[in-house]
Amino acid sequence: MATLCRPAIAVPEHVITREQTLEFARTLHAGHPQLPLALRLIGNTGVQTRHLVQPIEDTLRHPGFTARNALYETEAKSRLPEVIHRALAHAELTPRDIDMIVYVSCTGFMMPSMTAWLINTMGFRSATRQLPIAQLGCAAGGTAINRAHDFCIAYPHANVLIVSCEFCSLCYQPEDLGVGNLLSNGLFGDAVASAVVRGEGGTGVRLVQNGSHLVPGTEEWISYAVRDTGFHFMLDKRVPGTMSMLAPAMRDMAEPFGWDISDLDFYIVHAGGPRILDDLSKYLMLPSETFRYSRATLTERGNIASAVIFDALDRLFEEGGAAEGARGLIAGFGPGITAEISLGRWTRPDTAPVSACHASAPRSAA
Repeated sequence: MATLCRPAIAVPEHVITREQTLEFARTLHAGHPQLPLALRLIGNTGVQTRHLVQPIEDTLRHPGFTARNALYETEAKSRLPEVIHRALAHAELTPRDIDMIVYVSCTGFMMPSMTAWLINTMGFRSATRQLPIAQLGCAAGGTAINRAHDFCIAYPHANVLIVSCEFCSLCYQPEDLGVGNLLSNGLFGDAVASAVVRGEGGTGVRLVQNGSHLVPGTEEWISYAVRDTGFHFMLDKRVPGTMSMLAPAMRDMAEPFGWDISDLDFYIVHAGGPRILDDLSKYLMLPSETFRYSRATLTERGNIASAVIFDALDRLFEEGGAAEGARGLIAGFGPGITAEISLGRWTRPDTAPVSACHASAPRSAA
């Protein structure tokens, strides 16, 4: 059965603190009529530090969408190979063992996808499937896990590489002065991540079931406006309250398996902001400590979009993982409003059951 192995994470070298963010907001938007509200919202995010692909002075300048997107491509090609090599090492695989690459990102655009460049430069077989996902925002990390799981169900011997590349700072828009946009300027950070889902073997989360839930009528709550200057992030004030609608969906997904969503052993969820995590604690009747991995990611790195759940999962690995057979939840939340949910058990290769082979992904020598 498919196992999600330990992720690899990397963050850029340029760091901005909460105090610096607040001071920049005071200086750049001194006359803004809602500046006190924006400062309070940024202060309440709990984000202490964020990492950026450029020094803050360069981040605050907007050279145009063409230059921004070119920088996205340059930085991605520079930073991704190292995390991919680490993720493959965690899974004890090589590039030639990979049958599909799922690439998720909502902060830049390339065609052909980054997957083509990875295959051409990193030793992946030319028969490797490509699945780029660009429009699911922060939920895409969960989507990538779920589509990798689906592929391994169809081809039980297959291995899937997941790559997440999020340079949220390249979406900074100095002319957007809405409170939601000002808040995002103090919430989002940059990171790249990678993880492998192995069809057989591996240490990590043995995926049991996955599902998706869309909250009707909320498609405008989180969105991009695509303009001459690039992607403009749009955030509705109702977004922090969405857990009242998504928590029941998580409960409904677990119940057919006899699992109580409020009585699992580990929880890896998207840290969109502290209200999201607080409300999950409330609606799932769980102590705040339950989401400590996600809270640590939010505090130290901000909201790093689709990479959040991989960073949070890596923190669980760093603590030594969970007990054999421990049950857990992985969930990403994003535009739609969408939740991508996985259920799984902790497993190690010497105890993982071998599933029957129904079909296998053909591998060529190419």
